[in-house]
Amino acid sequence: MSFSEFELDTRLEKGIATLGYSKPTRVQQLAIPEALDGLDILASAPTGTGKTAAFLIPAIQYLLDFPRNAPGFARVLVLAPTRELAYQIHEVAQGLASSTDLKVGVVTGGINYGSHRDIFEKNNDILIATPGRLIEYMDAESFHCENVEILVLDEADRMLDMGFRGFMTRIAEDSRNRKQAMLLSATLEGRGIIEFSQQVLTEAARIEADAPRRERGKIIEWTHLADSADHKFELLLHYLAQEDVTKSIVFVKTREKLDALVQKLQSHDIYAAYLQGDMPQDKRLKAIERMKAGKATVLVATDVAARGIDIVDVSHVFNFDMPRTADIYVHRIGRTARAGAKGYAVSFIEAHDMAITQKIERYTNQQFKHRKIKGLEPKHKEARIPVKKKKVVHKKKAAKLTKKNAKKGGKK
Repeated sequence: MSFSEFELDTRLEKGIATLGYSKPTRVQQLAIPEALDGLDILASAPTGTGKTAAFLIPAIQYLLDFPRNAPGFARVLVLAPTRELAYQIHEVAQGLASSTDLKVGVVTGGINYGSHRDIFEKNNDILIATPGRLIEYMDAESFHCENVEILVLDEADRMLDMGFRGFMTRIAEDSRNRKQAMLLSATLEGRGIIEFSQQVLTEAARIEADAPRRERGKIIEWTHLADSADHKFELLLHYLAQEDVTKSIVFVKTREKLDALVQKLQSHDIYAAYLQGDMPQDKRLKAIERMKAGKATVLVATDVAARGIDIVDVSHVFNFDMPRTADIYVHRIGRTARAGAKGYAVSFIEAHDMAITQKIERYTNQQFKHRKIKGLEPKHKEARIPVKKKKVVHKKKAAKLTKKNAKKGGKK
């Protein structure tokens, strides 16, 4: 199937070609025709299978089919859970609209309040925003939702998990004049996402796109048992020296550990980009751009980057610190094997990590393979989580205890 079968505006087709899209992915094949017919959309598809273009292409086609009569606020509003994802959607939207006169804006936190003034004061067609910052502008009456004709909630499951339900509900209610709404999620499992979709969507086309093999990346996972943080660092250095480790993301738990690891890497002439929660937005974008352009081959990140970062050619993800929960592990390793590629996820496990490791194994329905590197083998044996043994009480002793407790109860 080709994009020409959707009978799109030639200007939009040029934008699609500019981004290098050759043929629609599975979710695009299913979602775009329904959206072009004006139906509300409830869609799920694996990460990295083209969900962004699946909602932007029909939205842009709508704007081209029905040009605005007067200047005003955005007619298409896209909500995203994180700043990084918002800017990635913005980049795709600009590419798709590159042969049109449509204006695309992005509003997120991390930018000085008021610096988005031009977006609101000038004509704007498509606005991509994070919920919290958009609400601030709504409260200040700098933005109004009555012009919104298409509302898109991308990664809605993540926004709900992050506690944005109230903001999402208010924005949806204020966009009451909309003609269409689209809700996209990595999964449609769970009561929360279904209940919320019923509030926002009307007779929606439900699309669950299980990506074909060519669109699904294959992640090969294994672990190394480590004696200490220094041992983990030696293991990491070994991998970063390998030719097949072309571009990698190294995850740590805290900002302090990030700072220490970046400095240690620099002392070994490895200059890593880094990403953490309290960075100004311009620095965050520069770090991602350095990775995308190949100016940096290592990105050290806290879990702020575990979801929403889309760097296509990441070959390896290293869990220098194991995450706090199993679902964060899945989000972390999902940064590799994008767009059908093969990727590798390597975890360094200390004794205190065994409990979360076992939880991840249960969550992902697998048992990790422990590998060893000659000369860097762990000195200590694999740690085991002690199993609490139930006290076995003899039958006669149990009977005596029962009688004794009964007497006590009678005295009361």
